[in-house]
Amino acid sequence: MSSSMRWFVIGVVATVLFIVIGGLTFVKMGGIPMETTSHPLPFEETIAKMAIRASFGNAAQDKSPIPADDTNLTAGAQLFITHCAVCHGTPGQPRSAISKGMFPPPPRLFKQGEMVTNDPEGISYWKVTHGIRLSGMPGFESTLSETQRWQLAMLVKHADALPPAVLAVLNAPSK
Repeated sequence: MSSSMRWFVIGVVATVLFIVIGGLTFVKMGGIPMETTSHPLPFEETIAKMAIRASFGNAAQDKSPIPADDTNLTAGAQLFITHCAVCHGTPGQPRSAISKGMFPPPPRLFKQGEMVTNDPEGISYWKVTHGIRLSGMPGFESTLSETQRWQLAMLVKHADALPPAVLAVLNAPSK
């Protein structure tokens, strides 16, 4: 190896070490805020969106094996009240104290502008099944059956056009 090539390799290795050590020092000194009340870091939202889209894989092509009928939508509404409403809210109700303290704020799935009704049903199912790291969104793969996860996915897919009986479940007073 020539002398100039050796110095080039040493320079590359030194640069990589400097970046790694500098990055670790930045983190150790509190350079990455972990509190939910902090503003996002530059590019944090962009990087998170890129990562979640890559994680979805082919989930957008997945189709529900259950129909979006009153029975499944009502079951989805009951599951939603039990597992999801504290963060995502119910139609016409204000944000809960829990959801106000979360970062990023969870979408209110029954509020215009925050609904995910244009997400493919397979994407909603993926989110319910796997959750979303560092967002507070849990994965329900080990706690809800496949049918129950599809019922929830169908509920949010049709959140803008739910039958009155399903809305009644969502709007029932808490026990």
